[in-house]
Amino acid sequence: MKGMFLLWKLLCFTCILALVRPVPEKIPIGAIFTPGTEEQQSAFKYIIHLHNTNDSQARFKVEPVVEVLDSPDAFKMARALCSQLHRGIFTLLSSTSDSTYETLAAYTNAFKLPFLSPSLPQANYDRPMQYGISMKPQYLKAILDIIKYYNWKSIIYLYDSDDGLLKLQHIFELTTDDYNLDVRIVKRISNATDANAFLREVETSDPESRKYVVLDCNAENGKTIIVKHVHDIYMGRRNYHFLLTSLVMDEYWKSDVQEFGAINITGFRLIQSQSPETLQFLSTWKTLNSSRWPGAGTERISAAVALTYDGTKVILDAYSRLLKKRPDIFRNNFRRGEVYNNGTKGIDCRKLPVTPWEHGDKITHYIRKTDIRGITGNISFDDRGYRKNFTVDVIEMTMNTDMTKIATWSDISGLMLFPPKYKRTKVSVGVENKTYIVTSILEEPYLMYKKAEPGDILEGNDVFEGYCKDLADLIAETLKINYVLKLVNDSAYGGQDPNSPVGWNGMVGELIRKEADIAIAPLTITSARERVIDFTKPFMSLGISIMIKKPMKKKPGVFSFMNPLSEEIWMCIIFAYVGVSVVLFLVSRFSLQEWKYEEHFMGQNTSNDFSLYNSLWFSLGAFMQQGCDICPRSIAGRIVGSVWWFFTLIIISSYTANLAAFLTVERMVTPINSADDLAKQTEVEYGTLMYSSTQEFFRRSKISVYSRMWDFMNSRKHVFVQSYEEGIRRVRESKGKYAFLIESTKNDYINERQPCDTMKVGRNLDAKGYGVATPLGSNIRDLLNLAVLSMKEKGDLARLENKWWYDRSECKNGDSKESTQNELTLSNVAGCFYILIGGLILAMIVALMEFCYKARIEARRSKMSLLDAMKSKVRMSITGEPNGENGRVRTGSV
Repeated sequence: MKGMFLLWKLLCFTCILALVRPVPEKIPIGAIFTPGTEEQQSAFKYIIHLHNTNDSQARFKVEPVVEVLDSPDAFKMARALCSQLHRGIFTLLSSTSDSTYETLAAYTNAFKLPFLSPSLPQANYDRPMQYGISMKPQYLKAILDIIKYYNWKSIIYLYDSDDGLLKLQHIFELTTDDYNLDVRIVKRISNATDANAFLREVETSDPESRKYVVLDCNAENGKTIIVKHVHDIYMGRRNYHFLLTSLVMDEYWKSDVQEFGAINITGFRLIQSQSPETLQFLSTWKTLNSSRWPGAGTERISAAVALTYDGTKVILDAYSRLLKKRPDIFRNNFRRGEVYNNGTKGIDCRKLPVTPWEHGDKITHYIRKTDIRGITGNISFDDRGYRKNFTVDVIEMTMNTDMTKIATWSDISGLMLFPPKYKRTKVSVGVENKTYIVTSILEEPYLMYKKAEPGDILEGNDVFEGYCKDLADLIAETLKINYVLKLVNDSAYGGQDPNSPVGWNGMVGELIRKEADIAIAPLTITSARERVIDFTKPFMSLGISIMIKKPMKKKPGVFSFMNPLSEEIWMCIIFAYVGVSVVLFLVSRFSLQEWKYEEHFMGQNTSNDFSLYNSLWFSLGAFMQQGCDICPRSIAGRIVGSVWWFFTLIIISSYTANLAAFLTVERMVTPINSADDLAKQTEVEYGTLMYSSTQEFFRRSKISVYSRMWDFMNSRKHVFVQSYEEGIRRVRESKGKYAFLIESTKNDYINERQPCDTMKVGRNLDAKGYGVATPLGSNIRDLLNLAVLSMKEKGDLARLENKWWYDRSECKNGDSKESTQNELTLSNVAGCFYILIGGLILAMIVALMEFCYKARIEARRSKMSLLDAMKSKVRMSITGEPNGENGRVRTGSV
């Protein structure tokens, strides 16, 4: 009896369970996809497959109703919607675009169809989607916060849809008064080619400035624009910074970041790559058979696939919660033999009045109450159906670095900076035991043909010698590689050439065309060249310098002893000498102490020692620091003498101090000493090497001095030369009327070579360097960079420079002799001897004139002939006996 009772209770409980929990039926979930979305279709079907097969606790099964359009236009979307409604779908998942949004909004609102989209347009439209849910979060504020973080004041905005323009309007609405954002250019693009053509026009019109480009387009176009931008040899890659507003950073960059590391790229990543949900999904996704699940079998997924997967997961979670609370809500719809929705299996779009989906409101309510975690992080929605409490990563890709997370942005806390962990891109291995083609150019002392000794046969790389040859040997030894050194075909360094297929000639062109692997030469690192090839760190630093012809050394002249004092001082000394003598003469005349009174038989006689003649003599003796037989006795006279002695003390001391330097140093007087001197005159012409980095420096310079120099050179085209040899020859042959603007290293080398008639003047006008060049993306570039840095630290580069510049100098002997010359020569003091000889001759002439004058007076007084008087004077001068012989005086005839 008791057993029968237990059996009865078990049968009743089973009946109750059968009534409460019906047998699981398949809920039809519709999906509309566009062409090229195979990955998304596989993600949609795969999660439904997992739900139907692996979820033992599932209260229901799902039937995917998938339709793929051949083009995303509104008419075909409307027809697909009617087909889905007719098949009785409970919920719809589909991507949206500008062209299909209105159609989807109209149908889902009218038929109360719960609709979930991986990406509803970010901007609000006039027709709200009442039953729509967007999986893609709205992060317009994040775009503005990133612009503020980089402190961009001017941007270029490119977009490919109406939604992009509405985004820009909303960004403006979010800006505050304290941040003024200038949108320099707004341009709608149709495809990647259109965008790159437009950016090339911008670069051509303004090649100097940095450009900040906000790019709003789909992921495929975004990646294509970046790739084409990098591959365009005319574009200034390193002066561009792209901000990609789409979720492009979730995409797989097939060419890796080495190719794109030359420009700055910032973007947003929605997939939480390290979350358990993502790792679990990818662990199974990469094992799927791609033939059954198109697009699967990879280790990475795009943002669109992640949003589709999470969107399907949201629908399944909402139905699970709904059926848990109301298990019998769909009972009538699941009964076999009956039809859905009040007598019809589905909904007929063409039938009026409109029959809405009876459970649409309830299903939409449960979907918007979702609170789960997925591949894209936390998933929850607000009352309008948009994501909330979400987080996106801010990703940056810079020079030689992988994709790096620099910040996170959430709708709650805004931008939160994240300590970046930059990771250098990996360099491909396998460079050892490989022969590389090294291109270079003949230029002393970098690369020259080696002079063979008698009997020697030079082959291969041994044909050359020079700094670059030794540098290539050191690099090959460090990296364990082999190389073949060849000369550049067109004997050019590398400049932009419109006639070249790649736009560049010389060594740069050969690297672009992959005709050479490495360029080791005096190749200047410039921004224009960096756009098309890669450089290592500089192996030699230099700058633009001025080469002029060395002026003839100015030797001391005959009267160089007068150089310590200027001509003005000498004139003032002469006037002072005369003035002091006159003043001494006058004060002596007015002072009684200077007068002498003598009594003799003819009466009283007065005299004054300081006549004008004696005053001049006294001043001269004092100036020459010699004594004199007369001295002033009056107070006024002694005051004059004292100040004159003090004056002569200072003058003579200053003169003596400067005399030694002026007589022992042979000075070179250079007419040009700096760039300012060149710019201020027109007599000495100056020029540069044609199509060189030096010419480009002056052409683009914003410094007024260099701009004036460029205007001068550009107005006289003949000042430009075709080769360094031509410029150096013009300097030597122009007799100081031509200056050559040349790299300082070349300048230093030429100044050390015979005939030693050139010199460098002034400081370097700029600072730059020579670097080892490789093609873009070369696997050996980073290894070369490390090798150059290592050689610089060990002193190998300094040793090579001394070897080829100064150890081989041809001008050392002459320079050392000049530097040790301290003794005086006859030419230094010849003027003093000339003055001595001239004074002696003048004294003899004066004495002869005085002799003749006295003889004439004696002849008149003695009434004799002039000849007899002169003979008498000569006789007296020789014998010392006046006017006669043996002591008798001749008185003349009676």
